[in-house]
Amino acid sequence: MRLEVPADLLRRIHAHGEAHYPEEGAGVLLGTVEGDRRRVHDLVPVANRFEPGSRHNRYRIEPQDLLQAEQQAEAAGLEVIGIFHSHPDHPAEPSEFDRQWALPWYSYLITRVAAGKAVESRSWRLADDRSHFDEETLVVTAAGEQEEAA
Repeated sequence: MRLEVPADLLRRIHAHGEAHYPEEGAGVLLGTVEGDRRRVHDLVPVANRFEPGSRHNRYRIEPQDLLQAEQQAEAAGLEVIGIFHSHPDHPAEPSEFDRQWALPWYSYLITRVAAGKAVESRSWRLADDRSHFDEETLVVTAAGEQEEAA
């Protein structure tokens, strides 16, 4: 299992997390899937629609935001392959809240934002039985690069 993200898109994910600090920022990953290999081709940042007092450790993407992302993906010949969100001053690992609300199959790219600066990103997939997340290899590629450098 691996998720390939061009460096420029990862920078945008990091900037989104930093801009929303000390709250969680979130968005949708658009891309392609080939077996266990996923490639991110575009992002759809969305507003964190969770109640204001809990946004420091929770995010919510509304159905209409996801529908718009799906329509954008379809128009570009892509599909929704996952969700990205930030963890302010918390590890880039899924929380129990994340596990309860996650869906199997999606990739969940989590960025740790420490004191306002994005410092680490990791990617996860929820097991089919929803009991746990498995980490997937995160490969940062050059813009437009299709293969990982040897």
